[in-house]
Amino acid sequence: MLLIRCPYCEQDRPELEFRNMGEAHIARPAFADNPTDEVWEGFLYTRSNPKGLIAERWRHVHGCARFFNAVRHTVTDKFVKIYKQGEPKPDLAALAAELAAATPSNKEARA
Repeated sequence: MLLIRCPYCEQDRPELEFRNMGEAHIARPAFADNPTDEVWEGFLYTRSNPKGLIAERWRHVHGCARFFNAVRHTVTDKFVKIYKQGEPKPDLAALAAELAAATPSNKEARA
């Protein structure tokens, strides 16, 4: 079972208590700019789908019911960083470099 740490409850809880609410830190189009239909379409429906790290918005539905953000690796499903709503987005490239440095390569694992 996958355990996810809620930054508000400060507990590791089963994944069944949480809901993924999609990609985090998406900028809404400014109404003053009178956005076109294509701009709204991009905002509402277009999301990145990277192989690797992604910042996502999560909700602890069956706990405190609060929203928080998490950086998750899409291949391994590992949560790399969890942070409260409103905190700045971490540098994904720096986190990926730290993760790569901490993970042994295939050649090292075979030796």
